[in-house]
Amino acid sequence: MNPSEQFRQERQARLQSYADDGAFKALSRDWLQASMQRQYVYNFDWMGRPIIQYPQDMVAMQELVWRVRPDLIIETGIAHGGSLVLSASLLALLDMSDAIEAGTTMDPRASRRKVLGVDIDIRAHNRAAIEAHPMASRIAMIQGSAVAPEVVQQVHEFAQGYQRVLVCLDSMHTHDHVLGELNAYTPLVTPGSYCVVFDTFVEDMPPKFFTDRPWGVGNNPKTAVHQWLAGHEEFEVDAEMEQRLQVTVAPHGFLRRRPY
Repeated sequence: MNPSEQFRQERQARLQSYADDGAFKALSRDWLQASMQRQYVYNFDWMGRPIIQYPQDMVAMQELVWRVRPDLIIETGIAHGGSLVLSASLLALLDMSDAIEAGTTMDPRASRRKVLGVDIDIRAHNRAAIEAHPMASRIAMIQGSAVAPEVVQQVHEFAQGYQRVLVCLDSMHTHDHVLGELNAYTPLVTPGSYCVVFDTFVEDMPPKFFTDRPWGVGNNPKTAVHQWLAGHEEFEVDAEMEQRLQVTVAPHGFLRRRPY
């Protein structure tokens, strides 16, 4: 067995052991809860823009983008724009890798790969900062509710002509809203790619954990995912990603479209 294959098999065995390790999973869940109580998720920037994500989930997005090599990433929820900048920078790395492999030059300001962000309220100062960012040429934005028919139509029209599409849902976290987003945007996910549903962890927190939010146990992205998956066998939960991360806001939220 060559060293690379041995390393892969050792990793697979280790990840499988995590699936059966109740104590480790409980420890990870407890740490997630404690860190959420302390607003840990608000501590990070990506290329100068605040990004409301856990570092583990940022690494997961890097793995997915490299694996899928999308030419369009659709994101609902913009906030400060850090996630858009993260996605745009990962697409820029794909462009650079393509140029290196082909032995060609590239204009770093021009790319066929794009990130499309949707938010019901793009604050003027955030829009200005995103549009002034070096990654701005790869970013487009639409203001409006992600489940409004006219916004859904705009996103579908924007997506025409792209070959590999990855979707991230991270706006309003109520069951009905996320279910609407899943129905609206998963048809755009190409075979072998992903729809990542963030903040499914809400279902695993104590009741009334989010006292100032309309979502909670029984009404959140995970409940929407479970209902939606029951009627969509073309998608499956990527359990290995969850096992790999342990600490993630998206348990059961890495939805892979089957490649057939």
